[in-house]
Amino acid sequence: MEFPVLTVNPAKVETACLVVPVFTDGDLLPVAAKLDDASERLIGQLIERGDFAAGLGNVQLIPFAPGLAAERLMLVGLGTRAKCNEASLRSALDATFQALVKLPLDEAVVAFGDVPVPDRDADWKARATAEAAQRAIYRFSEFKSEPAPAPRLSRVSLLISDTAEAAASEHGARIGRAVGDGVSYARTLGNLPGNVCTPRYLAAQAEQLGHASAGALDVEILDEQALEVLGAHSLLSVGRGSEEPSRLIVMRYQGADDAEEAPHVLIGKGITFDTGGISLKPGADMDEMKFDMCGAASVFGTVKSLLALKPRINVVAIVASAENMPDGRATKPGDIIKTLKGLTVEVLNTDAEGRLVLCDALTYAERYQPASVVDIATLTGAAVIALGHHATGLFSNDDDLALDLLDAGETAWDRAWHMPLWDDYQSQLDSNFADLANIGGRPAGSITAACFLSRFTQTYPWAHLDIAGTAWASGKQKGASGRPVGLLTQYLLDREAELDETPEKAE
Repeated sequence: MEFPVLTVNPAKVETACLVVPVFTDGDLLPVAAKLDDASERLIGQLIERGDFAAGLGNVQLIPFAPGLAAERLMLVGLGTRAKCNEASLRSALDATFQALVKLPLDEAVVAFGDVPVPDRDADWKARATAEAAQRAIYRFSEFKSEPAPAPRLSRVSLLISDTAEAAASEHGARIGRAVGDGVSYARTLGNLPGNVCTPRYLAAQAEQLGHASAGALDVEILDEQALEVLGAHSLLSVGRGSEEPSRLIVMRYQGADDAEEAPHVLIGKGITFDTGGISLKPGADMDEMKFDMCGAASVFGTVKSLLALKPRINVVAIVASAENMPDGRATKPGDIIKTLKGLTVEVLNTDAEGRLVLCDALTYAERYQPASVVDIATLTGAAVIALGHHATGLFSNDDDLALDLLDAGETAWDRAWHMPLWDDYQSQLDSNFADLANIGGRPAGSITAACFLSRFTQTYPWAHLDIAGTAWASGKQKGASGRPVGLLTQYLLDREAELDETPEKAE
């Protein structure tokens, strides 16, 4: 989708539909005021007569507007001006594009740059607009024999009142487009069924990204033989009961001028289907365990965004992928395995398998001497109980890294919440027979899972994002969300901006 920026007289904009946001107080924003004057107070009269209520998310299409070059006018309610914030703007944008994609339109012009959002500039508003448009046009219909017609909308122009904000708006739209594409890619990977999206399929996806990157992305796939030689027995133990072979997928992006500059590492949990193994899950809703690779999907989505934005930093993306199935060769409760780090683990529950693939990937990351490591995983149901489906759980051994991720989440509106990672919880992982157990009991389940991972992260700043509550939705709207691609992409863009602000760069 294209997102050009316009700085022309709104009354003269030729478009199939011109979208104008309106507050309930009737005090029109600059674009709306100019349109009101040109149309003999059409907008003002509709509000005064009560024909349009500007409550948040209310949408009204006006099929003909006298005095305007636009074929249609669409009014979108912003609610009260005093309560206008990031969340209300996003709600208005979602309502706008949900209405637009239902119309027989190839293009539209929107005027959300005027909306006053505290502490947010034109860059942010343009990005939010582009992301909302991408969300609205997303469809997953690969397996429908008669898919519904795809939305026609392919061009959304951003109408800006202040010409001084044009460059910032173009920059924001570029980021929003890249993040939106990355989110859509992650959603598609997450939505694919387990009989299609296997560890080998993910490996092939990485190779396709590499081939399409014109040399920007180097890809290495470690198969089971290579993992055995490496000593990644913990990762291998998870896939032992499956006919599908496990894979460790490594994607290296070098954007920094200095090839030796320490990279930022992203690690995704890629359990392409999770039955629980011998510790078999209940049958109800087990179909949703195809989403257990959404951490990996978010890493792929972030890589796609990076390849579009080309930040001047080095990034290594690692996906630890396996299928967790029960058969005669599967790992059993009570088995003891040896990790790549050399620590032994007593497997008390084979359904706590995500940490077993991640711990070897975290150890593998040490070879890159990383500036930071962030792992992303649908790790624990306990995270859902603690935080519901709004916030991602954040755990870290480094407060500065945690704050950077929290800030990125606020900017991207893909928010996380900082959870404790105190040594007090570590004793719950004690084992009578091995260095540690893979579960710590019911209390603080998401914290003890993070504690397990922390045992493999002593050599670098590390954070863990538990996305079990935010990676997908259930019920009638079942499907992957694409989170936290926005957060991760913003975190990496912030690291580039941080480098640009160093004294050496300033000189």
